Amino acid sequence: MYPLVFFDDLRFKICDEGLVPNKAIYVALGVRPDETKDILGPWLETSEGAKFWLRATNELKDRGVDDIPIAVVDGLKGFPDAINAVFLQTIVQTCIVHLIRNSMDFASWRDRNAVAAVLKTVYRANDADAAAAALDAFHAGPWGRKYPSIAQSWRRNWAHVIPFFAFPVAVRRIIIRPTPSNS
Repeated sequence: MYPLVFFDDLRFKICDEGLVPNKAIYVALGVRPDETKDILGPWLETSEGAKFWLRATNELKDRGVDDIPIAVVDGLKGFPDAINAVFLQTIVQTCIVHLIRNSMDFASWRDRNAVAAVLKTVYRANDADAAAAALDAFHAGPWGRKYPSIAQSWRRNWAHVIPFFAFPVAVRRIIIRPTPSNS
């Protein structure tokens, strides 16, 4: 059992028939209770989609993964349903790092540090209610007025953001920073 599994992709330049295009290797990174990590599966696919992740999660189950209490995923449509079709009780959490990166796509380069600092009040809140209040404050504040798409993006994903606040702070830190390179 892996209490926490991250599902994502890594991008590499891979030589293929004389060309060197970017390719994605899709990975399931399992985190054990002692916080050691295992690569549960790498998959080289031409495209990412819910059908692919359904196949991948079935493969993990067939190889002996009994349960995944928390799955951390990007915002791919249908991804939570694919996981829950195989692991019925899994709580699917939208990756906070992906939400932040997506938010930065809406902000100008010179505003990104300031916007990111204000967004910390959302994902570092004590509970879901405080996080919702922080998001409302962000939306009503100068950055929310300048970049309304940021708060809208967080609200669209809110159902898969709020499970995060039910976890102890130690688990939240792992969800935000699964590896030392993300710190």
